[in-house]
Amino acid sequence: MAQRKEARDSLDNFPTPPWATRALLEHIIEQGGYTDHLSCLEPACGAGHMAKVLAEYFGSVSASDVYDYGYGDIADFLSADVERGSYDWVITNPPFRLAEEFITHGLKVARRGVAVLVRTVFLESVGRYERIFSSTPPSAVAQFVERVPMVKGRLDKKASTATGYAWVIWEKGSDRGTRLLWVPPCRKSLERADDYDEQYSSDVDDGFEAPVRDQNKLLL
Repeated sequence: MAQRKEARDSLDNFPTPPWATRALLEHIIEQGGYTDHLSCLEPACGAGHMAKVLAEYFGSVSASDVYDYGYGDIADFLSADVERGSYDWVITNPPFRLAEEFITHGLKVARRGVAVLVRTVFLESVGRYERIFSSTPPSAVAQFVERVPMVKGRLDKKASTATGYAWVIWEKGSDRGTRLLWVPPCRKSLERADDYDEQYSSDVDDGFEAPVRDQNKLLL
């Protein structure tokens, strides 16, 4: 039962199991309306495991990452010139150490909302409360009741983990305060046989400084 822990300069490439992304759409976002006419940006796409699932639900999906994993555009989301309000949603599994910055920037880029998949411990910390939660509280925290196993650099159907995960969602215009939700047991119903057909691995050194270029949309 491994716990996820990365060096501060790591690219933090832990691909998201596809069923965990479907859970966000099936149990949280699409309960408030369909998304097939909306746009979405995945700004930490890695090899595209989350972006491909988002394309199952959204009308258009753009994907980028600071490192070239062979999918999407190469762009540093935090410094790229992305127009304010240019996407309906920003949804991603950000590098943990940069999650706050991804949220803050994402709220500028998104018209409707931002959703980030983070370790549950992200909800802790006085500093994080003062920097984000006190002034910009999320509209919902959706805690997985099942474990979401993630392995560095690849998908692994047989992996296990001791780390808890939650979707933290900011829905613009919501005035209901922060709701605590649970993502019900759903891996069995949302996991597909071909989710793990393509195995990706990464040989990226933690200290690697990835190139950055201007971001262009990749419509799936």
